[in-house]
Amino acid sequence: MAFADTTESEISNFKRKLEEYTDGELKRLCKYFQEDISYVIANLDFRSILHEFCFRGALSPDQATGYEEMEKRQDSFIAASDLVENVFKNEKNTMALWQSLFALKKRCSHPNLLQILDEIVNNGHTLLVEEMLNESGHNLDPEFRDLQKSHKESLYCKTSELNEYMAPGSSKQSHRFPISERYVELVVISERQYRNRARHEMLEAGELHEHHIKQKLQVGLERITPNRLFRWCYRSHRMPTTVIVTGVAGVGKTTLMQKFVFDRVGKKHYQKFAFVFFFKMREVNTMHPELSLEHLLLQQYPHLRDGLQKILEDPQKLLFIFDGLDESKQPVDLSISANHLCSSPSDVRSIRIIIASLVRQTLLKGSFVLVTSRPRSLKKLEARFFHRTAEIIGFLTKERERYFFKFYDNDDISREVFRYVKDTDILYTLCYNPSYCWITCTALRPCFTKQSGSPSSPPKTVTQLFVYFISNILKNHNDSTQNIREEITQIGCLAEHGIKNQIYIFQAEDLNTFRVTRGKILSCFMMETMATESKTNHEFLHLTIQEFLAALLYYIDDSDDKFKKIIERISTCSDGQYEILSRFMAGLSHQSSTSVLKTYLGKFSTETSTKVIKWLGEKVSDELEAARIAKDKRKLLNLFTYLFESQNKTLVREKVGQGSSLVFSSFYLTPLDCTILAYILECCKEIESLDLDSCLIQTEGLEKLRSVLHIVKELRLGKNDLKDSGIASICDALIRRDCRIQTLSLSKNILTDDCCEHLASALQENNSLSSLDLGKNKIRDEGLETLLSAFGSIRCQIETLSLAENSLADDSCRKLRCLENCTTLKKLNLSANLLTNRCAEDIERLIRSCTSLTEIRLGINNFTSEMERKLKNLSSLRPGLEIVIG
Repeated sequence: MAFADTTESEISNFKRKLEEYTDGELKRLCKYFQEDISYVIANLDFRSILHEFCFRGALSPDQATGYEEMEKRQDSFIAASDLVENVFKNEKNTMALWQSLFALKKRCSHPNLLQILDEIVNNGHTLLVEEMLNESGHNLDPEFRDLQKSHKESLYCKTSELNEYMAPGSSKQSHRFPISERYVELVVISERQYRNRARHEMLEAGELHEHHIKQKLQVGLERITPNRLFRWCYRSHRMPTTVIVTGVAGVGKTTLMQKFVFDRVGKKHYQKFAFVFFFKMREVNTMHPELSLEHLLLQQYPHLRDGLQKILEDPQKLLFIFDGLDESKQPVDLSISANHLCSSPSDVRSIRIIIASLVRQTLLKGSFVLVTSRPRSLKKLEARFFHRTAEIIGFLTKERERYFFKFYDNDDISREVFRYVKDTDILYTLCYNPSYCWITCTALRPCFTKQSGSPSSPPKTVTQLFVYFISNILKNHNDSTQNIREEITQIGCLAEHGIKNQIYIFQAEDLNTFRVTRGKILSCFMMETMATESKTNHEFLHLTIQEFLAALLYYIDDSDDKFKKIIERISTCSDGQYEILSRFMAGLSHQSSTSVLKTYLGKFSTETSTKVIKWLGEKVSDELEAARIAKDKRKLLNLFTYLFESQNKTLVREKVGQGSSLVFSSFYLTPLDCTILAYILECCKEIESLDLDSCLIQTEGLEKLRSVLHIVKELRLGKNDLKDSGIASICDALIRRDCRIQTLSLSKNILTDDCCEHLASALQENNSLSSLDLGKNKIRDEGLETLLSAFGSIRCQIETLSLAENSLADDSCRKLRCLENCTTLKKLNLSANLLTNRCAEDIERLIRSCTSLTEIRLGINNFTSEMERKLKNLSSLRPGLEIVIG
């Protein structure tokens, strides 16, 4: 019997379903799902899957062992892909693999697996028809084939190249690269997890913490490739016709849509769409506010004039893409009354009504609609009207690395820069977003190419990153006739005005108002977009660049009145509008962060630095204690982020203080959060208590804290999934001569016997630790014996030891004999193990010989009632001894 929860009867029914397909049809299904299955196997417990495959006969034991070794040596996806490809070569093994996957679907309920199985059971035959249609397309009349050909040529011209901004200061503002050479896959998940909505709104406002998705997709999120956006949806049990793709600013929504259209033109997917109409809302905004769908299409695609009416008569062959719906001048409201929607392509309406009518299917019923939008606009858009909601979460590790290797011409430089970024959490975290990848690569280029006048060391904070980015621009600006300081002041005023009034697209009048010069420097910070045939708008390359230049303004123009006004706005704002600007202001207060810019901008205001440090100190003083009392861990971490950006150790020591207690229990801390926390601890030197129970920091997060753990008196790390690999960081702290740790909790971390030798060695050298909690782990007899050997060291001063819930058996109690001459141990917790009456003699011997013991806990074991009474009576052997049972 398989060890999955799925019954054999259910598996047999699924097998019969597969047998309904011909051999050819089953092969086509296997080919269609091959990449999806490989992804599922790579993201689940590989050993469990191999076990199931062996049980069902899809693999031999030797083959399973081989793939297990391959998975260890190489990437999981490589091993999974090779496995699936080889299994599918044999028809018998193929059927066994499908049965294995079905058997695992309850215990390993990954949404991609559920999607695959549901689609086969409920939509398999339709899928085969769809796939043939997507591969070959519709049979069109000759006149339509000519129109389709000219239309594809038009789309190819629009999508075949990516516009990429060059290194600041180059002769061209941008350069176009073939999309096939520069595109890096973006990770898209479906359906969107609305419980993370608030987190996304913070990211939308410019939040620079770790993206809420961990570096490996978690079970519960379905990864979806662009060629699957209109596939069967197992949650709604339908083929979607309306799809929305969301994602924060700069994450690649427009690039993904461009690649989607380019691949469709290149016959890689979705040939069932005879005609695709691709609109960018920034371009649509330049059109007349009221027009018909026919007029809209002809403005963008005039080559379709002669056949448009007939094209629109077959809506099920059409796909409409609207990119950047949140940027529409006319806010799109899908919940509008049906009476206001249009039904004919010739109806003259506002753009927002036309889009709403297409989505609501009152216009061209049966057509397909794909839109993109930032998350903050989802509520207004009424996402319920879309059959599938997907979200771009940007780059994971491999995608980031590919971007770096495509950005630089030299592989050695690419490798060196990526290694540095990966080791610098604050930079690595930013790079989930392709726009930040570009900024980071641009800023770091001088640091790793040994250019003359390059910064001596790479940046470590976000502020420093943007300082290097801006200095790179100014360094390459060779027009000595211009006053750079004045130009940056003018651009900064424009940026600050935009942030204050939430303006991100600027018209010519705005530039004139702030006397911004249209020239080489401006083109490095802002890009032009067409407003009308005769007018252009400007917008910053990224919102964060706008935020930085606005913050920089206060260090160039040190007007006291101006400073007071911005501080007042920051203090009264509660929606995060000034969060990133404030962090940049804090970061610029440190002279080392701004020294690189002084070469180009001259002296910075020391008065502003003094005022910012004073303001930051007051902010931390006012909010720190309130955050602690309210247990607002996010606010506490935000304050620490300000301090981290400031790199002002004196201020941290003064405001956070030595001997304080920090509580983050039950709050998810990313590796980046741990980096910031490590900086705070390093500045404080001594911390009374650090509570990180249930923070899910895992080994990676603990590694960031490794150098500062020794300064804490009470350290709580329970329920963090540290495993044995995490013990190295703990031991490093314990063996330091200046270690202050007195209480250490490592409960519920899946620790096994394998870590005990390393831990015991550290305990033999440590003389500060008095309480150790190893409860709820997987330490057994051998590990216990190794661990207890540390008590023979004269340096070991442990008084309280908890081994509760470790499944210790009777034989373990014999290992306790090594404590017989121990003079330090006072409290021992052996509760909730597997002890029986057989070990009573060993326990009695321990109680008699370990004279320092004052308390031993034995509850929730397998003693009989009579034995429990006998054990409890042993307390009479020595005054002050407490034996707790029950």
